[in-house]
Amino acid sequence: MNSALGKVVTAVMIDENDRDYFVQPDRNGQTYRLPKDESPQALHIGGQVRGFVYQNEDHQLQMTCKHIPTVQVDHYDYGTVVGVRRDLGVFVDIGLPNKDIVVSLDNLPELKHLWPQPGDKLLIALEVDDKDRIWGKLADEEIYHTIANAPSKKQMNHDIMATVFRLKLNGTHVITDNYELGFIHPSERDQEPRLGQRVKARVIGLSSHGSLNLSLKPRAYQAIGEDADMILTMLKHDVKHRLPYTDKSDPQEIRAVFGISKGQFKRAIGHLLKAGLVEETSTELVLLDKED
Repeated sequence: MNSALGKVVTAVMIDENDRDYFVQPDRNGQTYRLPKDESPQALHIGGQVRGFVYQNEDHQLQMTCKHIPTVQVDHYDYGTVVGVRRDLGVFVDIGLPNKDIVVSLDNLPELKHLWPQPGDKLLIALEVDDKDRIWGKLADEEIYHTIANAPSKKQMNHDIMATVFRLKLNGTHVITDNYELGFIHPSERDQEPRLGQRVKARVIGLSSHGSLNLSLKPRAYQAIGEDADMILTMLKHDVKHRLPYTDKSDPQEIRAVFGISKGQFKRAIGHLLKAGLVEETSTELVLLDKED
């Protein structure tokens, strides 16, 4: 096995042609092609150079000095998914000029609709098999706990962006852009996010395990519809947070004040009542939740 692959090594120039230098790391005697436009300086026989070595898409051993990826053997960082092959896995761009890294289907969800899609992000390191093939290795739970920051109670009810890193029967595990761990229970999502997907979530609590409890569902006022939102806004702007209208009010008066039909008004009131945002008396509509 070539132990230098996927790492930054020091090599000695042994030959050249018009386009490439040929270099050898001391450790294994393998020869790597170093394009001259990838070298930091002109090299002469015996000159040393330091760079990242890999096998390019043409199965040639190559060194790069200008496009050294942060993803390496035993070095984790995010790469961007650029392709999907159902019989192989997903291809991840880690910054190499002529090589994308495959994360094997063996490490991906059984349900293929939960596989990462182009544009998704995966936290990976590199690993080399006994045939000198470089693969992407997904970060495990221990890695995420190592890099995680402690959440704060001040985040309660805030919106955050997060990336999905683990799919389990009990829910979806994510890490936020600020590196806090988060958990989304199946009851707090309408559909299961895929691995590597970035999601916008709302903080609904802090768990005893030091992670954020999150929801992908909209706040009640965000789910009630435009008509209900308009009525809610009018209630919030009223000094007493009350409006002298109910589902018994005159249709023409409803149309004149709100610009909607009596049927639309009743449906909107129903949404607000169901969301627990208002209560209705015999003569008026009263705001219960005065928070913005």
